Amino acid sequence: EVGELQTLLTKRKGTITVIAEYKRKLDGSGFLAEIPAPELLSPVFREFGAAAVAVLADDRTGGCSYDDVVVMVEEQQEAMGEVPGPLPVISSEMIVDEIQIAQAADAGVKAVTVTYGVVGAEKVTQFIKDAKALGLEVIVNVGSAEEAQGAVDAGASIISVCGVDGADNKYEVIESLSVPEGRSVCTIANILAKDNKALEEVEEAWVCRDKGFNCVWVSDALYKSGNDPVEHPGAIINSMKAKSSVKYASPKARSGKGEGAREYLGDIMM
Repeated sequence: EVGELQTLLTKRKGTITVIAEYKRKLDGSGFLAEIPAPELLSPVFREFGAAAVAVLADDRTGGCSYDDVVVMVEEQQEAMGEVPGPLPVISSEMIVDEIQIAQAADAGVKAVTVTYGVVGAEKVTQFIKDAKALGLEVIVNVGSAEEAQGAVDAGASIISVCGVDGADNKYEVIESLSVPEGRSVCTIANILAKDNKALEEVEEAWVCRDKGFNCVWVSDALYKSGNDPVEHPGAIINSMKAKSSVKYASPKARSGKGEGAREYLGDIMM
C-alpha cells in the first residue's frame, strides 16, 4: 500500500514537489551566517508550498538535535484545520539501529531516512519493517543505479538520489529502475547547493522534473544569499515548483551576481 508521505510527494506528471530541509550548519560561502530558529522557518516552508519538511537531526553535520525535530513537529501541528495544513516532518539522520527509528517516532515525525550504502540491503528491509510497525515511512538514500535497484528490491517505496551532481547524472541512477508489478516508487532528486550566488539549483529542479523525478530535496540552497526578499527559502521553494520550462525561462544569472535569477524570482513572487 502507498503511504501518506509517498502520496503527498507524488503529484501528476510534469509537476514536482519539494522537501525543504532545516539545518543550523551550512557548508560553503555565500550562505546565511545565521539560520533562523525552526519555529520561524517552519511556517515559511508550509506557506510557500513545500510538501514536507526534513530536519537534519545530526549535531555534527546539521547542527540540529531531536529538540529541533520536536519544535518543527509542534509548529506544524499548530496549522491543523488551516490551509495549508501541517506538513509531515522527516527526520534526516544517519540511521544505523532500530533505537534511532524509535526515537524519531517518539519525536512525532512521519518518516526517517536510511542510507543504502551505509547499512546494505538486509538492514534496509529490516528498518522498513521496524518503521512500519511504528507508523513511519522510510526514504532510502542511494548514490548509484545499483543501490537504487537494491533499495527497491529490499522493499523501498521512496528513494532519494543523494551526493550525485547534475540532473543528467541523477537521472542515470533511476533511468533503468525495475519496479515489481503492483508497486510504485517515488523518486527524489537531492539538489546539491552550488557554491556561488547564482540560483542554478532552481533550473536543476526543473530539469529533474522534466526527466520524471517526483520530488526534489533541497537543503543548503534554501539559505543562499538570504538577505534579499526574493531569495528567502520560501521564494526558492516557490520557484522550484513553478511550471516554467528551462527552454523559455532560466533562473541562471545573466551577470556574475545572480541578477537574472533574482529578477526571475521577483516575477514569480509578484
